[in-house]
Amino acid sequence: MDQLAQFIPLILIFAIMYFLLIRPQQNKLKQHKAMVEAVRRGDQVITQGGIIGKVTKVKDGQEVEVEIAKDVKVRLIKATIADVISKTEPANNN
Repeated sequence: MDQLAQFIPLILIFAIMYFLLIRPQQNKLKQHKAMVEAVRRGDQVITQGGIIGKVTKVKDGQEVEVEIAKDVKVRLIKATIADVISKTEPANNN
């Protein structure tokens, strides 16, 4: 019984760490992955380097083409997109 009482504080510390640090980080990672997968042509994005641009082409795999100035296009890995500023509305097929 004495040995079990010694492990209770360690178990409590692990539980607190899980709910305060690990779980929120996993949720944030899932949200970022969903946001990156939903990027479409016309969306305005911010890269992790702080560059703002407009998505001109979503290529197969993990690559997008972003226009950062008039006639200046760069290829980016989707995972380097930090945020989507403005999303375009999907086109109606009516």
